[in-house]
Amino acid sequence: MRNCLIVVDMQKDFVDGALGTKEAVAIVPAVKRRIEEALAAGEKVIFTRDTHPENYLETQEGKNLPVRHCVRGTEGWQIIPELREYAENVVDKPTFGSTELGRMLAAEEEPIGRITLIGLCTDICVISNALLCKAFLPEVPIRVEARCCAGVTPESHDNALAAMKICQIEVTEGNPREG
Repeated sequence: MRNCLIVVDMQKDFVDGALGTKEAVAIVPAVKRRIEEALAAGEKVIFTRDTHPENYLETQEGKNLPVRHCVRGTEGWQIIPELREYAENVVDKPTFGSTELGRMLAAEEEPIGRITLIGLCTDICVISNALLCKAFLPEVPIRVEARCCAGVTPESHDNALAAMKICQIEVTEGNPREG
């Protein structure tokens, strides 16, 4: 069995761009260390990348979150420079959760022992993808490492972690600044 690490939306617009936060910036060193640990342990590492069209503000999501971000091909859409070298396996997703990611994981030839998610934003894309992974692979343990995640706000981050726990997703605690 092989474990899988999903690195959710560690893109410029979510770290220090259009929707960036100090909490997102703070997790970058811990995320980088966790990716390096995963690769050293032989885990499969998959990045997701929020991907929107030029007309994002006209979409359903754009009407509810009217901040232009992660438009395909822009600098804000790119994986942050600190992690780019690790982003060999990237799934572009047009919305919060990726059914493509779920199908890809379910189709893996080698059984998956555990799926771990880290990244941004805990309360939108991390929770969406964690629940999709749970739906596609209900017998595979799903984990979210809180120290490697940040939400839109600290409160919404905590709420998302609590919701995931209720849905039988293991949440490891820890402060991102503790590394």
